[in-house]
Amino acid sequence: MKHSDTSPIGLDIGTSRIIAAQRSGEDYTFTAQLNAFVTIPYSKMTENVLKKESIPHAVQNSSLVVHGNESERFADLLNMETRRPMTRGLLNPTEPDSVALIRQIVATIVGQGARQGQTVCFSVPAAPTGAEDNLTYHEATVRQLLSELGYNVKSINEGLAVIYSELESSNYTGIGISCGGGLCNVCLAYLSVPVASFSIPKAGDYIDASAASVTGERANRIRIAKEDSFHFNGQYADKVHQVLGVYYDDMIQSIVAGLKDAFTSARSLPKLGRAVPLVLSGGSAMPAGFRDRFAKLLEEASLPVSVSEIRLAEQPLYATAKGALVAALSEQ
Repeated sequence: MKHSDTSPIGLDIGTSRIIAAQRSGEDYTFTAQLNAFVTIPYSKMTENVLKKESIPHAVQNSSLVVHGNESERFADLLNMETRRPMTRGLLNPTEPDSVALIRQIVATIVGQGARQGQTVCFSVPAAPTGAEDNLTYHEATVRQLLSELGYNVKSINEGLAVIYSELESSNYTGIGISCGGGLCNVCLAYLSVPVASFSIPKAGDYIDASAASVTGERANRIRIAKEDSFHFNGQYADKVHQVLGVYYDDMIQSIVAGLKDAFTSARSLPKLGRAVPLVLSGGSAMPAGFRDRFAKLLEEASLPVSVSEIRLAEQPLYATAKGALVAALSEQ
């Protein structure tokens, strides 16, 4: 990412990854880091090697905290789990340094501070049922840390960001779904106005933890297997893939049930008069066959809103960051 210009930045503050988007001419550029860290014993030698290799880290008491993409490699080498500054889409209350670590990861991606007048728009999840208070704290805290880095700060609902990223052709009318690590976020918008939004806590981390408990593998190893080789085909080569299939189905069924509940109970749901497109995005939507499996289960549910098409985002991993950037650019 170019740290020297003052163009706006879209920021996907996700449980699994933090991703920044910026415009470069007609193109979009993306920079991503895992939203994770590991703690290793401090030695001057190790610190010097980390500096030499440009691996993001911080010194904390008698430890070195390695954060971002390299944390996964260290965790695998040392047979330990990565730790997360966020859980279920929100700041992790069991990690006292979560805010400082997110600040360090953001600074690694976008630089140590804003250029004059630079805007950043960051994603905020929809509240899971019963967690509205936590959402207020999460959004205010992230807003504060970005303000302290010098940015003019705006926020956008994560599902709406997917719509901004992918549904310009329908004048931002449709359903955006972001299947992330901590949450699956859903939003229905009409002409760019969010009409209904919600999130469910069954997402990538739920799949990893559930599959790990059944197979005896570490969740970190499950996640790597899921991202490297899992796909939907009904015939699985090993137990890990078979178990992943079971929990993926559970996740999709929960999203579909949530859609049905939200759209059935939304008093202000507009009479759209036409079928609307549905876009799937996020890292958990990337396995081959996911779209087809989702479409099959959605068809069986008969929603009160007619869906004209179901498709994957052009770049599923980057859709939220791109949509946040589109929102920031629209304010220019």
